[in-house]
Amino acid sequence: MGRYFGTDGVRGRVGDPPMTVNFTLRLASSAARVLAPDGGTVLIGKDTRVSGYMFESALEAGFTAAGVNVLLAGPLPTPGVAYLCRRLNADFGIVISASHNPYEDNGIKFFDRHGDKLSEDEEAAIEALLEQPPVTRPSEELGLARRLDNAGTDYQFFCVSTVPPEADFSGFKVVVDCSHGAAYKVAPRVMAELGVDVIPIGCSPNGRNINRDCGSTHPNLLQSTVKGVGADVGIALDGDGDRVVMVDAGGDLVDGDQLIHILAVAAHESDALRGPVVGTVMSNLGLERSLKERGIDFRRAAVGDRNVLAMLKECGGHIGGETSGHVIDLARTTTGDGLVVALQVLAVMEASGRSLAELAGRMPRFPQTLINVRTATVFDESSADIGRAVRAVEKRLLDRGRIVLRPSGTEPVVRVMVEGEDADEVAAAAAEIAAAVRSAFGGD
Repeated sequence: MGRYFGTDGVRGRVGDPPMTVNFTLRLASSAARVLAPDGGTVLIGKDTRVSGYMFESALEAGFTAAGVNVLLAGPLPTPGVAYLCRRLNADFGIVISASHNPYEDNGIKFFDRHGDKLSEDEEAAIEALLEQPPVTRPSEELGLARRLDNAGTDYQFFCVSTVPPEADFSGFKVVVDCSHGAAYKVAPRVMAELGVDVIPIGCSPNGRNINRDCGSTHPNLLQSTVKGVGADVGIALDGDGDRVVMVDAGGDLVDGDQLIHILAVAAHESDALRGPVVGTVMSNLGLERSLKERGIDFRRAAVGDRNVLAMLKECGGHIGGETSGHVIDLARTTTGDGLVVALQVLAVMEASGRSLAELAGRMPRFPQTLINVRTATVFDESSADIGRAVRAVEKRLLDRGRIVLRPSGTEPVVRVMVEGEDADEVAAAAAEIAAAVRSAFGGD
């Protein structure tokens, strides 16, 4: 990661560096010089945070001053911006969003003309120019800005087009939780267009309620609503619509690992799966073992959708993602798309005649315990005490489980994850390693 760019663009607390208007203006000017040095077009979308207005204005000013034309899409899911970059032949795209974070945060994500994340070299080149004052070209060279009236409709048509034409969703009753975020209009409309009996929740954004007690990070409301209205399935998106988790008719959560399993197995059974399936070091061991039992190659990338995407391209795969619900299907999109993934799962349900619970139940889940240890000093995994604790647990688990020990990339936290066949053994092992981390590096 660079000085400002993290695992997914620039992100932080609104009003604190770097999420200030002044920084955003300089960021736009720097990006213009790197991504469109001779002029061009940038597409800008956003989620529903109240701070999106000021960052949108700052970006518009910076780009037009640098001679770049601006297309303003308004509230639009992140994958919608990636799609429209390709469709509209924009030179690059920007999403103003902090994804699943609370409204007090915001961020700026970039896509290239193909709807892919920027390379690390491109991010480094933008960062190298940030200390320079913003560029203002002569009046005859300034960029123009205009709002797109049909951005949401165009993305809606795309989502519908990813569903097999023979699929009939008219028998489904679905609750859709849009997290008061960017998909609050398009997701219910897509479902209605496909004949779904749709019940929308989390679709009343006020600028300050995005992700609050709803959406993919807080699915309790969705779980109770699905059971209360007798729905077949529930769909929970996050604030910018690139993640999804689902809920079966009994109110049980179906996470990203299970969604990956459903899509991969269905593709394999129809001879449409190409290359390995890619998860992360945090993906449940049940996903790996179940796929391998079916003859499907499974590989693990480092945490982060950027790493999953890079491995998919490297090994020629097209399905992968994270437990959190950031699922990628390169056969249909260039980035994680919560709505498109949910539609593909509904298509599998319809074609197979199986409920979501039946499909999810085909993947056994190994008990996992995750402990976040907040450290007082910088984590160093070469610590002898931690090494002894890890080796002791490995000796007990043998091949019946695994350990993941990694520092967070965004906060002074070490994530201790232990997974195995026995829940009590796993919990005790995670506590043992977490205690060693606390002893070596302080914290709680």
